[in-house]
Amino acid sequence: MPQGGVQALEAMMYTLQHVNAPPGLVPGVTIGAHILDDCDKDTYGLEQAVDFIKGSISNIDDGEYQCKDGSIPLIRNQVISGVVGAASSVTSIQVANLLRLFKIPQVSFFSTSPELSSKQRFEYFSRTIPSDEFQVKAMVEIVKRLGWTYVSIIYEESNYGVKAFEALEDLLAENNICIAVKEKLKKDSGVANEAAYNEIVGRLLSKETAKGVILFGSDQEVAGVMRAVRRMNATGRFSWIGSDGWSARSLVSDGNEAEVEGTLSVQPQANPIRGFQEYFLNLTVENNKRNPWFTEYWEHNFECKFRDSPKTLYNRNYKHNCTGHERVSVNNTQFEAQLQFVSDAVMAFAHAFKDMHRQKCKKGFVGLCPAMDPINGTELLWYLRRVQFIGLSGDRFQFDEQGDGPARYRIIHFRQVSPGHYSWDQVGEYIGNQLLLNMSAIQFRLGAPEPPRSICSLPCRDGQARKYVDSEASERCCWHCFNCSTYQIVDPDDNTECLTCRLGTLPDVTHMRCESLPEAYLRADSSWAIGAMSFSAAGIVVTCLVIAAFIRHVDTPVVRASGRELSFVLLYGILLCYAMTFVLVLRPSNVVCGLQQFGIGFCFSVVYSALLTKTNRIARIFNAGKKTAVRPNFITPGSQLVICALLIVVQVVVCFAWMWTTPPEAIHHYPTPEDNLLVCKASINASYMVGFAYPILLIVVCTVYAVLTRKIPEAFNESKYIGFTMYTTCVIWLAFVPIYFSTANHVALRITTMSVSISLSASIAIACLFTPKLYIILLHPERNVRQSMMSQKQNQYKPVPNNTSLTSRTRVDSCTQSDDIELERLRVCPVCSAGSNGHVGSPRHLGRRPLPHRAGVNGPVQDVPDVQL
Repeated sequence: MPQGGVQALEAMMYTLQHVNAPPGLVPGVTIGAHILDDCDKDTYGLEQAVDFIKGSISNIDDGEYQCKDGSIPLIRNQVISGVVGAASSVTSIQVANLLRLFKIPQVSFFSTSPELSSKQRFEYFSRTIPSDEFQVKAMVEIVKRLGWTYVSIIYEESNYGVKAFEALEDLLAENNICIAVKEKLKKDSGVANEAAYNEIVGRLLSKETAKGVILFGSDQEVAGVMRAVRRMNATGRFSWIGSDGWSARSLVSDGNEAEVEGTLSVQPQANPIRGFQEYFLNLTVENNKRNPWFTEYWEHNFECKFRDSPKTLYNRNYKHNCTGHERVSVNNTQFEAQLQFVSDAVMAFAHAFKDMHRQKCKKGFVGLCPAMDPINGTELLWYLRRVQFIGLSGDRFQFDEQGDGPARYRIIHFRQVSPGHYSWDQVGEYIGNQLLLNMSAIQFRLGAPEPPRSICSLPCRDGQARKYVDSEASERCCWHCFNCSTYQIVDPDDNTECLTCRLGTLPDVTHMRCESLPEAYLRADSSWAIGAMSFSAAGIVVTCLVIAAFIRHVDTPVVRASGRELSFVLLYGILLCYAMTFVLVLRPSNVVCGLQQFGIGFCFSVVYSALLTKTNRIARIFNAGKKTAVRPNFITPGSQLVICALLIVVQVVVCFAWMWTTPPEAIHHYPTPEDNLLVCKASINASYMVGFAYPILLIVVCTVYAVLTRKIPEAFNESKYIGFTMYTTCVIWLAFVPIYFSTANHVALRITTMSVSISLSASIAIACLFTPKLYIILLHPERNVRQSMMSQKQNQYKPVPNNTSLTSRTRVDSCTQSDDIELERLRVCPVCSAGSNGHVGSPRHLGRRPLPHRAGVNGPVQDVPDVQL
């Protein structure tokens, strides 16, 4: 074979010629070679290897070592010092197992199987070429760079191919690259029938989307695959990633150019041997008698036959004879790129002999000293592994710790330079686990620089999960894509699942990750809050003005007549109602929620406790006036304040009990997946009703009293104002409740509605109860006197016929009064002190008799004219 055979042999002879040239690398020692052909078969190679070790077996007949002329060698029972080879890994493994028994060092130049790096099994094996472990890594890096995720693998059924496949399978899985088809090539030197190769190509074609194929084999087997591709009309369907076993080999590419086109191959990096090309081109059959295979090479190269050559399978079809004047030239010879490894193997042994000679023999000793005769294989191995030299290629060489050559690779590419013209060109390199690839120099087809797509399924878009096809589920190669729902993202740990975002987060636009929602709460700078606070601020100002007016005119009849103590309590409660707006618009926190939970019910309880105390006082006085002349109990200002305080304390107890059992807390509430509301826990349900329950009871009772006292004389019109206040308050809160519960998702509207309802209730109270009084105090001060508090009929009593009943309504009209002034007078007014039967009293009251009549606290006592019955 021109490549992998004759050129490698001549590279070895050329290197031996160099090291033996005077004065010689080893003084006085000539290094020779005994070369055998393994015919690229591991079993035959093992048989041939036995010849290498015959000299180590003592019972071998000395006749075996007679020269052709019958003479006896100077040294009989020669022991082979070392072995260079074999080329294929499978043969090297067989030979290495044998040579290990006899402790003969072996250095291969083309065997790349990772298995040979195991020094426990192959202690005496070394190689100048790197292990396929690095070649496999380079192949996977090329696949990744091309963007392929679905590839097929064809590998040689030998140790070389099987070990590489195992490493490929693991590395591809680590990089999420699926294998579509796995096929073995029988290691048979290319003599398998065509049907076997056709079947392999047919399986490749069954996976239409797997365009990329990693082909790990030797040249003869790969050539059979390429011929099958042509037979199956599959030319151009595949893009090959080739191993060093067949790339740049004319045996594969010659005649199969269209099938091989686009191949990217990994080859151990090697440089030309200096002077070898000139040496080889000058060889002829006449001057190269030492090479017994050179005649066959010559006949194969020039397709002719020498007259005296025996017939072979290769020359029997040649019609014309060789003249011997043909010449090998660069035009008819393609030089192998990896001959450096052959030369380095020979140089390694030569330098090991040199170092051993320098250490074992005396200084200046010429020839083999007794310490080196015979060579100790174990010692030679020690020197061999430590050699360092610059080879004939100009590269520095030394073995690594595994006895392998340095991991340097070049990436070569078979492309069509012009129509019908092809060449192997270097497009990158792989050194130190780093791939450098010139993508612009790659051309898979003429005029098609873009690499073909080799994938089973297109990548899913953002927001889409995968559903693997059942037949490919174990390989996870082929899938269908489906969209995640509105509130889901693709699970970052499992791209076959959609993951629902937790509450408070929503998917981003790509549906690949969840993003936190901003907290929603009523912010003080929002229009809702500004409106509510403006309304409350106005109410606070008005309330403060009313308080100021009442304080300034505290001793005037109007203020005194209105029950000034309870009026001040009422005003302070109204002030608290307005102030609650500013608590409601604060950012929710545990403290703020506590203030809201306590304050909302408390401010109402203050207002309506004061109103209830007032209405209850009026009702009790008038009910008592119908029945007896005895003054009712607990109608003094102090008593009224105590009653009001007790009513307020009930609310305080309720609030503290509520806060004890349900502590106030600010939480995030998620009524819908799109909401992230920062609210007080008590506001998300009907819990606020606990705080409102007691104020509602007060409102209901006040309203009932307002209804019961609706027929009080016109002069007692504050009851009517209280009644109007209660009716309006009920309407406001009946409207508020449905609004509050229907706006659960709108925090701003909900809180604004509550604050406005509270402020509006306060505004109704201050407008209805205090506007009439302020009207007199501020606009008509002339009416703010005691007499104006009395009815115009104060001193006029109409005669009443004898035995005529007097209704309580008539008698009450006869004693007009206003709250503190006139209600106090009820207990001494003879008419107003009538019993419930409507009669004025006993006959002893007839006639003219002066009775005390107190107009007020500070008013004089007057006589009342006679009442005529």
